[in-house]
Amino acid sequence: MSIFGKIKNAIFGHKEEAKPATTSAIPMNKPAQLQPITEVDVEKKLDSMPGADKLNWRTSIVDLMKLIDVDASYESRKELAVEMGRNDYSGSVEDNIWLHRRVMQDLAKNGGKVPAEYVD
Repeated sequence: MSIFGKIKNAIFGHKEEAKPATTSAIPMNKPAQLQPITEVDVEKKLDSMPGADKLNWRTSIVDLMKLIDVDASYESRKELAVEMGRNDYSGSVEDNIWLHRRVMQDLAKNGGKVPAEYVD
């Protein structure tokens, strides 16, 4: 699984595997009901996690990854940067700010509600 996939799953939760229904379980006179897609409030979800009050996840990619228990090593962040489209990641402050912002933007693109300052 990709690093971003791990981040997304840690925040959004794992989707339940769809189990095939038997024909006897489907009533013939009722149409199938679709569940509406709900937006995940990323800020609320992260704030509710144990340790959120001790980590600066709002601005630090390292703290964000630590909070959701994803490897925050340089190698992992470099791999994440490549996934996000940056092949020259050096681990500098500027790179980490870019990476954090990009992760937040991609969470928003995938159904997350993130603070407005991350999406422009």
